[in-house]
Amino acid sequence: MKSLQTFLFVFSCTVTMLSCRKDDISGNADNIAGLGGDTWVKGPIDEWILSNLTVPYNVAVKYKWDQSEMEFNKIIVPPDEEKVLPVLSAVKQVWIDNYVAETNELFMKKYCPKFFVLAGSASWNMDGTITLGQAEGGRKILLYQLNDFRVKGMDGYQPSDSFTVKQMFHTIEHEFAHILHQNVMYPQEFKQVSVGNYTSNWNNVSDEAANELGFISAYAMSFPDEDFVEMTSMMLVEGRNWFNAMVNGLADEEAQTKLRQKEAIVVNYFKDVWNINFYSLQTRTRASITALVK
Repeated sequence: MKSLQTFLFVFSCTVTMLSCRKDDISGNADNIAGLGGDTWVKGPIDEWILSNLTVPYNVAVKYKWDQSEMEFNKIIVPPDEEKVLPVLSAVKQVWIDNYVAETNELFMKKYCPKFFVLAGSASWNMDGTITLGQAEGGRKILLYQLNDFRVKGMDGYQPSDSFTVKQMFHTIEHEFAHILHQNVMYPQEFKQVSVGNYTSNWNNVSDEAANELGFISAYAMSFPDEDFVEMTSMMLVEGRNWFNAMVNGLADEEAQTKLRQKEAIVVNYFKDVWNINFYSLQTRTRASITALVK
């Protein structure tokens, strides 16, 4: 689960209800007509999902609001339906199509999560971080923050929006890498590269400081599994040139060595276990993202 360090201000309000009888209540906020997502007239969004995701990959997408799919203790808003098709089209282009090109459709039919749930906002945590995505048992992916998604050609797009786009694909690649290693575990030697340096206080460390300790991001410091999928996702999304520049620019030679060791293990894992040329997948992924934002 990928989170970004930020500040969180929590305001609490207590409301006291006096002399409220059952017949005074006009409705239940959990059962508002039209928000359940159960019935609606099928339109272009549903047709696209059926043709491009459900039929070829047996993937269902829930974009209508359904609180039962979300965390009950969080305030999360529904996705703007105008963003649903641009987001799903980009997901197919950047993630599914590139994995298919490096493997085949059968690979994605087997390992692709079968259920996507879309939310408009991020999920804020009490420790000052935000959750941008979640994977449940390799079957379901919760994708947040759709309402901030903009690529070139969309109204209001600015170059700074590329950060949000990259974060979305970082989340997807991160969660899919979890699914892959949960099916076939990565080599145990990966856990030894940074043994003793993992910490639950990763959110108090900057990415730059984490890099100097041999981690690709601060969140990678949280646990070996997160380290592995962060390496995978960030190398895919940011590209090989970015990774080489980041590693070569580090002052600590030991940190450089650790990151190169981790890179080699990831690359070999994809080749030996999945018969995937990681650098080729990386080139495709980075080119697809660049085409969306530049």
